[in-house]
Amino acid sequence: MFNDTFLRACRRQQTERVPVWFMRQAGRYDVDYRAIRKRYTLVEICEHPEVCVEVTKMPVAKLGVDAAILFSDIMIPVGAMGLPFVIKENVGPVIDSPIRHECDVNRLQPFDPEESLPHVLQTIRLLKQELTVPLIGFVGGPFTLASYMVEGGPSRDYLATKQLMVSRPDLWGHLMDKLTAMIIEYGAAQVHAGAAALQVFDSWVGSLSPSDFRTYVKPTMDRIFAGLRHLDVPLIYFGVNTGELLSDFATTGATVVGVDWRVPIRTARARVGHDVALQGNFDPAMLFAPRAEIEKRAHEILLQGTEAPGFVFNLGHGVKPTTDIEVLRELVNTVHAFTPGSSSR
Repeated sequence: MFNDTFLRACRRQQTERVPVWFMRQAGRYDVDYRAIRKRYTLVEICEHPEVCVEVTKMPVAKLGVDAAILFSDIMIPVGAMGLPFVIKENVGPVIDSPIRHECDVNRLQPFDPEESLPHVLQTIRLLKQELTVPLIGFVGGPFTLASYMVEGGPSRDYLATKQLMVSRPDLWGHLMDKLTAMIIEYGAAQVHAGAAALQVFDSWVGSLSPSDFRTYVKPTMDRIFAGLRHLDVPLIYFGVNTGELLSDFATTGATVVGVDWRVPIRTARARVGHDVALQGNFDPAMLFAPRAEIEKRAHEILLQGTEAPGFVFNLGHGVKPTTDIEVLRELVNTVHAFTPGSSSR
């Protein structure tokens, strides 16, 4: 039987239990995944549909989560736009020739996902046939993608990105236009192939002030979600350290807002209102705490999350590579066993 609990929660409908999945739920905490990574790089896994299907399905079988998320990387379509990158172990995406000038933006090309990334869409089609839970597709958020493209890799302060943003708003707008077109095209292709929901990972947008977000990013997000709305699937918007942006997130057109661990769910609900669902927000570092403490913290989140319709349990960011798989299993069981009014042991 197909488990649609996640989809119903995203639509703020009644559910028998709180659904749960984890960002980076396919990863190095799993010995079988580590064995696959000895044979394939991350990008190579994405290029082999049969391997990517196996990796995407692992957490569903091993953890009992209520949704699968496509195993991929937010930079995959950027490469298809004509900007080469490599993913360096323990570093992240690295670009040798980052975007700094108008000619660099002009070189970015539109692409047809069916022609440029057929292996990704084939993976989704196969997963659609094999999964008994919804598949979440995803795209990178425009600020986060731009930060890698401009900085040339991960950054702590986003100096080059912010300098471009405020000193050349025309060029920034041109880059946002190109990323908007790509994100809508790629997101729609994933849904047409079989993804039942889409998450926009704008992980680093929390580095912006609310004013800068509203000026330089929110109009782009409004256009992106407007362009995806017709797909009639849950649209999730997530970023780290975005507590001051949550009220703005809720008016972008997203139907689900992801929350990191810095903001209590009850506070987040007050900021976003009751027209969107919430997803979050267990601190990944607390998965290394004593089991009783993990259960206590999970119950606190669940109690707050179930005060209003529309709540999906997740982490506040991705699973750490050294996390114990048994801890993740127990956390899934804790979430599934929860009923409003229950308390931790």
